[in-house]
Amino acid sequence: MDHPHYPLLFSSYETNGMALPNRIVLPAMVTRLPGVDGFVNQDTSDRYVRYAKGEPGLIVVEATAVNDSKSGQLLRLGSDEFIAGHREMVKRMHDISPSKVSLQIIHFLKIARGGWRQTVDMLTTEDIQSIIRGYGATAARTRAAGYDVVELHMAHAYTLASFLSARNRRSDEYGGKSLETRLRMMSEVIVEVRRQVGADYPVGVRFDGEECIKDGYGLSDSKFIALRMAQLGVDYISVSAGGKFEDAVKKEGAPLDPYTGYSGDRAMPPATYQLGVNVYLAESLKSFINAHGYHTPVVTAGRITTAQQGEDILQAGKADLIGMARALLADPDLPKKTRAGREDTIVRCLYTNICKQLEENYKPVRCGNLWPRGHLHAPEADGDHEPPRWPTDGGLNIALRDSGQLRLTWEGAMASGGMYGYEVFCSINGGPFAHLTSSKTCTHVHEQALAGNRYAYFVRPYDLAGNRGPQSNTAEIIITPGFEAPPDGRLALDGKVVTLQ
Repeated sequence: MDHPHYPLLFSSYETNGMALPNRIVLPAMVTRLPGVDGFVNQDTSDRYVRYAKGEPGLIVVEATAVNDSKSGQLLRLGSDEFIAGHREMVKRMHDISPSKVSLQIIHFLKIARGGWRQTVDMLTTEDIQSIIRGYGATAARTRAAGYDVVELHMAHAYTLASFLSARNRRSDEYGGKSLETRLRMMSEVIVEVRRQVGADYPVGVRFDGEECIKDGYGLSDSKFIALRMAQLGVDYISVSAGGKFEDAVKKEGAPLDPYTGYSGDRAMPPATYQLGVNVYLAESLKSFINAHGYHTPVVTAGRITTAQQGEDILQAGKADLIGMARALLADPDLPKKTRAGREDTIVRCLYTNICKQLEENYKPVRCGNLWPRGHLHAPEADGDHEPPRWPTDGGLNIALRDSGQLRLTWEGAMASGGMYGYEVFCSINGGPFAHLTSSKTCTHVHEQALAGNRYAYFVRPYDLAGNRGPQSNTAEIIITPGFEAPPDGRLALDGKVVTLQ
């Protein structure tokens, strides 16, 4: 269904016979909900059904192992015994939603808690052929399970990405001697998968547009990797970045986590990074393959937070599909609310990456910053349109700490369907109010406040349905500096001359 304000974002999109109802994509995210046996359990199924209720165009179910061996808290589809669980979950999703459903399939190498990890140069050619066959067979099971598309995981720290890597240390026909040899494994996997699933079944790929590590590849290589994918007939290319072992932070007694270093931040950029930090990668790859006569759809992701931001990317021709992972974790109903003209009820992700920290510590992934305590999945409150209310005027107060931080406190609001949290708005020196943060509790510490400025705040409560209540009273403070500027506007500090603005 088209949308008057977002005509491209909510337009249908077709690739290889698969018609997406809109151009919003939920990229694969590890949930830590499956058990160590690798089967789809109730919690995992419920998580994806919850996403389906929000009706994004495409839902990509988390990385699922093609390996025969156990894989920790990771879904598996390396043998036929796993098909039934996947089929039941996909049916539940299809029964309630127009969303199309993809399964991301992955191969990973061995890793030990002591720090040792298997690398691609340790694999024999027989191992490589076995992995290629594994991808093909698992892709065939993906189709048998009822998924609309299979996505091949070639990003971040895992096996296929390590063959593509500029730091591939092999010296044979699958090694790092040339870009061609680095692409051989990827190419053979795509050919085998296509042979197994047929020409009429959509096959997508997710890979890194940039490795974001020292001596890793960048756009000069990835544009040709994307071109090869297009030439081999993949049906979409999903562009990520980083997520490598080479700069992972080592924790005693724990295996390396590829999302703990700088490259991990680039894979899941926190609030300190600019909006759409990785969009330039998709834009460059799309432009390059288009110039060579291929129009394979390109998915972009990485701190895309709103429908307007997604629409702007599409209008500018920087991508064909818009990935919104953490934004849909925070509020799976974002697509449905936007289409219905209820954007003011969306619960906005703060990109604090508490979800990422939970994953790193092998705990069930949830929005720890925004969801009410005790919720394993995003709250639901369909049909509740009554906004929260304050007992008085909100009772917002400000206290200046010795450290220079401002501590805000306010009274609790009430909601018939249950309270969710509070949005905090801030104005600096009489400027417009802007959303500063959200909080589950009735307090917030503003750590970026600076002396010599005037700050004003108000708070709005919101309930489990996302209904916003009235704003609280406005509280204001002027923080006076602990020094006086001399007449010439210059101040000596530790022997250095600093010009005051």
